[in-house]
Amino acid sequence: MQLEIFNNLFMAIAEEMGVALQSTATSVNIKERLDFSCAIFDADGALIANAPHIPVHLGSMGESIRRIIDTRGQGRDGRGIRRGDAYVLNDPYRGGTHLPDVTVIVPVFYSSPERGGGSSEGADGGVGTIGPSISFAGSPPRCGEEQPSAFVAARGHHADIGGIAPGSMPPESRTIADEGVLIDNVLLVDEGHFREAEMRALLGLGEWPARKPDRNISDLKAQLAACMRGAEGLAQTARDYGPDVVAAYMRHVLANAEESVRRLLGRLDDGAFDYEMDNGAHVRVKITIDKQARSAAFDFTGTSDQLPDNFNAPYSIVRAASLYVVRTLINDMIPMNDGCLRPIELTVPDGSMLNPKYPAAVVAGNVETSQVVTDALFAATRRLAPSQGTMNNFTFGNERHQYYETIAGGSGAGPDFDGTSAVQTHMTNSRLTDPEILEARLPVRLDQFAIRRGSGGEGAHKGGDGVIRAVTFLEPMRANILANRRRVAPHGINGGSDAEPGRNWVERVDGSVEMLSATASAEMQVGDRFVIETPGGAGFGTSPE
Repeated sequence: MQLEIFNNLFMAIAEEMGVALQSTATSVNIKERLDFSCAIFDADGALIANAPHIPVHLGSMGESIRRIIDTRGQGRDGRGIRRGDAYVLNDPYRGGTHLPDVTVIVPVFYSSPERGGGSSEGADGGVGTIGPSISFAGSPPRCGEEQPSAFVAARGHHADIGGIAPGSMPPESRTIADEGVLIDNVLLVDEGHFREAEMRALLGLGEWPARKPDRNISDLKAQLAACMRGAEGLAQTARDYGPDVVAAYMRHVLANAEESVRRLLGRLDDGAFDYEMDNGAHVRVKITIDKQARSAAFDFTGTSDQLPDNFNAPYSIVRAASLYVVRTLINDMIPMNDGCLRPIELTVPDGSMLNPKYPAAVVAGNVETSQVVTDALFAATRRLAPSQGTMNNFTFGNERHQYYETIAGGSGAGPDFDGTSAVQTHMTNSRLTDPEILEARLPVRLDQFAIRRGSGGEGAHKGGDGVIRAVTFLEPMRANILANRRRVAPHGINGGSDAEPGRNWVERVDGSVEMLSATASAEMQVGDRFVIETPGGAGFGTSPE
């Protein structure tokens, strides 16, 4: 009973962080599309609990926390982690995903600075005693060599972080420098002081700096507000139950998730899957179950080498996809946390497209390759046919406007259920901007948004259908599509049929039509229309005669 209470309590804190972030953000991407994630972590950076936000964020943020601990903990940087500090990073090679996903991290201290001990006795719970003190001015007391009791973090997709294309999702990027401003372990708040001038200088660096630093700063402040809400929630929990009890139940939450996965593995069998992508690359995975040890190996040996394009996925993304898959196969009501991966051994070859070397471009690895990894893992377990296998990333903009969205498609069918139509699948969980807000904030018109009937794969259980989305431009802009599953369809399994692949094209105001590949850009003039048809989900099982 007490474990269930703490499971729900930790998840509730993360959910309150999300409410705070949405409420205080001003950008369409975070406030309307909900492209953000919030979570809490233990003192070692292990994910304890999260709100039901973006899976690809949540399974990788722990690496970002550990980056802070490894470089700043125990005074390694000559300064240490202090009350009132906050950090920011987006480096895909240091626990990030791609550059637009910017993470704010705040350390949480349970002990009173006067006593410095682990007991709640004598701690008054005020901001700057149990919880961190973060404001945009002022400085709480230092606390010597005291180490954080926990961490909270908020990751948000910023509408633009620089790079060679507005929206920072360039289809043609070839190095990480093409994709925007890289931020690695930067002090955002220094003992209560928000370092705005330093952040603006950082956002202005490089050949392609951030286009709207005012919006970046606003989103960073909203992320800080979310982290403050999470820190206060953990501080209140420490006051109610005692710091030692909170720390103990964080360990129990991880152990409980581990045991749930070990029970799951006893019901799974060995399997393998090879998934070709539109660019010719292959994601290969072999799952080997050791039923006696109740453990498993996910081996990605045989996956294509590092790619010259931007579909490389950092190791943190493979970890996030694996965590998501094992958690969704469990029926127990537990938070998705790092305990789920304790029974899993991940093998991802160095220098492969799933573990690339700097400075490989990675912007599509987060949004596209993550979907393929997830589909391959599910297909190897024979529990779910591949879904649309893409996020259909659509960005457009100019110097005045930048916008990004992911577009729904069909989910795959399973052994006893059909897929779902027009749904965000797997590693994304964002929503589309309401048409009224989209058209009020941006010079575009939404002409069509409808289910693409018949695009799901047939089978004993049918895959879900994709969608059709058409946008007319009312001002000259550059539009970009960064997608997959335009050439290679989502594969049916166990005799099920493939789904229809996606398509994109531009209808010019003069009546001409330009067909586009999965990754393409187009200069849009007034009256031009961009049309996207998303893939369906694959079918499962042979159709009855």
